[in-house]
Amino acid sequence: MIKEHYVNWVVLAGLSVVPLWALAVDEPFTITLATRAVILALAAVGLNIALGIGGLVSLGHAVFFGLGGYAMGILAHHAQTYTALELGPFSIEGTKSMPVIWLTASVTSALAALLIGLLSLRTTGVYFIMITLAFGQMFFFFSISWSAYGGEDGLSIYVRNGFPGMNTLVPFQFFGLCFAALCAALLLHWRLRASPFGLALNAARQVPQRVETVGLNPMRLKLLAFVISGAVTGLAGALFADLNRFVSPTMFSWQLSGELIVLIIIGGVGRLMGPVIGAALFVMLEHLLGGLTDFWHVWLGVILLLIVLFARGGLLGILTGKEGPHV
Repeated sequence: MIKEHYVNWVVLAGLSVVPLWALAVDEPFTITLATRAVILALAAVGLNIALGIGGLVSLGHAVFFGLGGYAMGILAHHAQTYTALELGPFSIEGTKSMPVIWLTASVTSALAALLIGLLSLRTTGVYFIMITLAFGQMFFFFSISWSAYGGEDGLSIYVRNGFPGMNTLVPFQFFGLCFAALCAALLLHWRLRASPFGLALNAARQVPQRVETVGLNPMRLKLLAFVISGAVTGLAGALFADLNRFVSPTMFSWQLSGELIVLIIIGGVGRLMGPVIGAALFVMLEHLLGGLTDFWHVWLGVILLLIVLFARGGLLGILTGKEGPHV
């Protein structure tokens, strides 16, 4: 069997080579597809911190993805219309600066994760899943009724936001930004998993009672992981909105939360590159089969079924011969 770190480097290198090849043969659409895969992988890496290390099966992670998207959409909307966002006594100017938007998206999503986690983590199992789903539906229906920012029709952004020293309208340069964000998130996941916090969180996932006997609070460990997870997923939402230059209530949909879980399961739960492999396969199937039939998800379902039945460690488990953590 292949060692996992070799597979990780091959996957990361392969993902970076695709846009280079597309640039050489002048295929900008392929670069956009690779960017979409990278952003979905980033969102799934965020969820994998909570799911893979902490064992938190969340069907509401689209909340953070959507908040990141709407943070970008609202700030860019006010920048392009030269108006200010009025929040009671406060007036906030819009901006087209990506670093400012990313920070706003991550902080907003982290605060939402803190509030949702404080309530949701009082439960476990299916009750936790249903509470996170309920929060997701609340945000979804709120965004539909939010007429100031497009409501059900969504909100279009006419100009892509800027990053110092780069032309983000060039597909390859925007891919580079998204790829750098993914690498940073993967580094964060790797460091967390190997840190004392990650080891304690993993123990809290398996045997919470033993963690309590050594003076640690399992709920606080899981809450911190949930907040970090929400911040990373919020950043992915902001990048996704910038890629499409459009935000809509579908970014809050429970189907998106389910897709992120599917990406992780296909690649391997708790595995560093699991979300990346899952996202790349998802986008590839969507592109290759989506043009042939509207029911291409059937084949994704078949792959997921086979993995759940015969390869609990996902595609990475097949390659390395190791199963991931049992959630």
